[in-house]
Amino acid sequence: MNRFKASKFRHAEARVARKEAWVRDIRGSCPAPALSCIKANGRWIAFSTETAGVLGLVPLEAQNGGKRAVSQLCCHSDAVTDLDFSPFDEQILATGSADEVIKVWRLQDGDGDPSSSSCHVALGAKEGPVGAVLFHPTADGTLSSAARKTVKVWNVERQQALTELEPHEDQVQSLGWRPDGSLLGTSCKDKKLRIFDPRTKPTPCQSVLGHDNAKDSRLVWVNAEGGLLSVGFNQVREREVRLWDTRKFGSSLASVTLDASPRALIPLFDSSTGLLLLTGKGENVLFCYEVQTGQPALTKVTQCLTEGRSLGVALVPRPALDVMACEVMRALQLSDSGAIVPISVLVPRKSTQEFHKDLFPDSAGSVPGASAQAWWAGDDGQVEKVSLHPAQRPNKLFISSCLPPYHPETPAPTGSPQAMDAGDRTEDPDANAGSSGLSSPSSSMASPPSSAAPSLSVSSSGFASSPSQRSLQSILGPSSSFRHLQGTVLHRSTHITNLRGLSLTTPGECDGFCANRLFVAAPLLSAGGQVAVWELSKPGRLADAAAMPTIQNGAPVSDLCWDPFDPRRLAIAGEDARIRLWRLGPEGLQETLLEPESVLRGHSEKVYSIRFHPLAADILASSSFDMSVRIWDLGNGKEAMKLDGHRDQIFSLAWSPDGRRLATVSKDGKVRVYDPRMGPEPLQEGPGPEGGRGARIVWVCGGNFLLVSGFDCRSERQLSLYGAESVSAGPLAVLGLDVAPSTLIPFYDPDTSLVFLTGKGDTRVFVYEVLPEAPFFLECNSFISNEPHKGLQFLPKMECDIREAEVARALRLRQGALEPLAFRVPRVKKDFFQDDLFPPTAISWEPALSAEAWLLGQDGQHRRLSLQPKGMVPVSEAPKEPPSRKYVPSSVYLEEKSDEQKKEELLNAMVAKLGNRDDPLPQDSFEGVDDEEWAKYLAQIVLVGLQVVGRAFTRALKQEFAASQAAANARGQAGPRSSSAAASSLSGISLQEAQQILNVSRLNPEEIQKNYEHLFKVNDKSVGGSFYLQSKVVRAKERLDEELRIEHQGEQDPQHKAET
Repeated sequence: MNRFKASKFRHAEARVARKEAWVRDIRGSCPAPALSCIKANGRWIAFSTETAGVLGLVPLEAQNGGKRAVSQLCCHSDAVTDLDFSPFDEQILATGSADEVIKVWRLQDGDGDPSSSSCHVALGAKEGPVGAVLFHPTADGTLSSAARKTVKVWNVERQQALTELEPHEDQVQSLGWRPDGSLLGTSCKDKKLRIFDPRTKPTPCQSVLGHDNAKDSRLVWVNAEGGLLSVGFNQVREREVRLWDTRKFGSSLASVTLDASPRALIPLFDSSTGLLLLTGKGENVLFCYEVQTGQPALTKVTQCLTEGRSLGVALVPRPALDVMACEVMRALQLSDSGAIVPISVLVPRKSTQEFHKDLFPDSAGSVPGASAQAWWAGDDGQVEKVSLHPAQRPNKLFISSCLPPYHPETPAPTGSPQAMDAGDRTEDPDANAGSSGLSSPSSSMASPPSSAAPSLSVSSSGFASSPSQRSLQSILGPSSSFRHLQGTVLHRSTHITNLRGLSLTTPGECDGFCANRLFVAAPLLSAGGQVAVWELSKPGRLADAAAMPTIQNGAPVSDLCWDPFDPRRLAIAGEDARIRLWRLGPEGLQETLLEPESVLRGHSEKVYSIRFHPLAADILASSSFDMSVRIWDLGNGKEAMKLDGHRDQIFSLAWSPDGRRLATVSKDGKVRVYDPRMGPEPLQEGPGPEGGRGARIVWVCGGNFLLVSGFDCRSERQLSLYGAESVSAGPLAVLGLDVAPSTLIPFYDPDTSLVFLTGKGDTRVFVYEVLPEAPFFLECNSFISNEPHKGLQFLPKMECDIREAEVARALRLRQGALEPLAFRVPRVKKDFFQDDLFPPTAISWEPALSAEAWLLGQDGQHRRLSLQPKGMVPVSEAPKEPPSRKYVPSSVYLEEKSDEQKKEELLNAMVAKLGNRDDPLPQDSFEGVDDEEWAKYLAQIVLVGLQVVGRAFTRALKQEFAASQAAANARGQAGPRSSSAAASSLSGISLQEAQQILNVSRLNPEEIQKNYEHLFKVNDKSVGGSFYLQSKVVRAKERLDEELRIEHQGEQDPQHKAET
């Protein structure tokens, strides 16, 4: 090729489509582990949504210029990590997920809703979360997948793996088939590019060191002769693109370095034109390069700035391009602004009335060259190329035989048994989903329990959905009836203020404080493990007296808990391995308590958590650093049972609602379920959160599920939902929330199935409705405040204001105040009792059985109490009002008049306003003054005005002069204190905050350096720390160094003045 030949794309221009062509108002998202979050073929656009495991589907082109409807496909119980359309059948879609399952879907034919697709298969990739899925370019029904270190090639029709390649040394980051389908390339976190011939041997036939940095790398094939492109990072973390030839795989042929952005590049390559599009997640710029393998070279063609930042980008197939407008490439940007934005690469040509063959060579058609079985047997048949000329394109569509074609069925009426059971028949491949019209995944192959994701058939409140609600759910996905929940801080008159000396060093396993319907107890910073108790019935500002009565525990407090059946008994766990029980008097805490009611001894190490039994009186469970759980009979003050099996620190424990079982989550990464009365060993044991920074566990949905809050391997806070009878199978659903250092503490309301989550030091309270079926978590409004809180505790349901639709009441502990929070559901008919929000609640303040009865094997349950206030009628029994017209017709107010009458009325009104010209004007009757008096008055006004202005100007000059003198004196007298304040303003952190972060009480350089090195090391990301906390430590060190410099300068200035 002549290197001096001008490129035909040298004048190409990338343009963002007009907003009329955008797909707007979508809820797109890009999960952290996702390889691709948007893909397109000639008919559909598929993209990830905010709901984990749910894909959005929208037609590529609008029908008859109308608005494109967005449908949703509930396909997985966890985040969708990659997706790919079949290159031959436009209705086949493959998805991979973090739930370790690969699913292949057939979307509905015709012009119907794609979410009603029915036939699909599930392939269980048991090696871990699926990282990539990719269809074969020439063989129908052949799919490759990557899961951690494993790569497999599947026969979709037979639902079996054709081969499993040799495990990689680290996580596989991308897959790429050569255009002729003979070779498979991979990029790996071990920095190597590998080339496999899957039909010959499972080991790589070639490998080379691709990029010098292990961050995300991608691989795409350029041509069938061995041309290869890879994107990644170099040794100094700059993004680069490299061009390879597998016939000379020792080193790259050409490379281009872009910039030092930390975001991974997404490569989109078109083999017909040799154009390469590059962008990164979170960026608003798109680069276009021309790849020339003959020279070899990578030449920049153009670039494009977009309005929003990219969550993902996908290419549109060439047959869908507007060839008559010389559109050689089109990308679809999934924008963070809630839209899918088309971006076209156009080549300007003088004539747009003829087809330009040089820009649009023949491209691969839609008829495969071989079947999966034939390809595996050695058939290398290629896909026949077709012309892109509008008059010569084939009209026949290919329908793959790897999946059965779609057969529409007559849906069962809403509310019928067939419709209600549709979400439960996961083994029937033709079972339709309920209200949203989504199909529930099924397969003839055995798949992990986590793959079961049945769709909702009724609304979460238990009432049948209306047609408008069902159509809305089909677009936006299922929603909670509590989604508009509002959290409000109650009036200041209900606050307890002037709280002083609160302890901020309670362990992460402790909630920070505890509360019941009468009292609040919180540990103090004083020595000896002191605990303060306040009465909720006495709000207001506390006295400043230092002699406030407290509980002298005698050892630092590690956890504390009120007895649910005795509101005046408080259990406190100490770091001395003892649990002390304290009893308040009838009037509360009137004097300092020095002697406990009883002491429980048995643990050999620090006690972390204590929990009272929910049904039986005088039963208490405790966990300790000795890795044991002990159950105590408080009646005789002795240990009744001991549970073993833990291999590391126990983070949390929780009783089941029926009081039969006990669940724990520990630092060894396991979730365990015990039946204490059957034996000391766990009944079940399953995988827990990957992060070892802390976790909490709670029973939900009537004790049928376990909810665990913890951290993943990237220190992201997440929720995991387990089936109580299948803990060993792993979580059914995992929901990532945010990145923060504190452990999320869950508070579950069994009446509404709402879970409230927050951490110590957070400013936000997350609220989710937990469902026993997919999508498992429905997000509600969060409560957000300006100041962080030290803890949160919820009060019994009887404390709620039922008449205001208040479903939960909480206490929020801040630095110096205790504030009540009310969570209310906005309702129109507040005059009625909202019986859909308030089912009969358990009388949890009364025991259902004694400790002796429970230890002997008896079980019980709480009685139920109606929350309906007297005189209120349930809203379900409210009389139905007849529908009223929203607008009153104009005929009620105006009689119909002819045009002549209207003209006459208008003319009469105009004449009446004009009046008679001969009538005198109103001002003619006024009495005026002569000209001499008017001149005299005007001169006096001007003179007085000048005097006023002169006095004001003189006064302003005097004030400015005095202010300047005061400022000069202040600057002359400024010392180290003003310099310190300036340093705090510049660094953004105060001296007191810096001392608290580095845990130093005085400015000792040696102590500061020692604590800084220790905290910087323990918060390093390589040992599971947080970069955010590490940056805080560095800023605190810089602030203290500046303070030391200021003090040193202040000491030298007096000496210098004395010498002069």
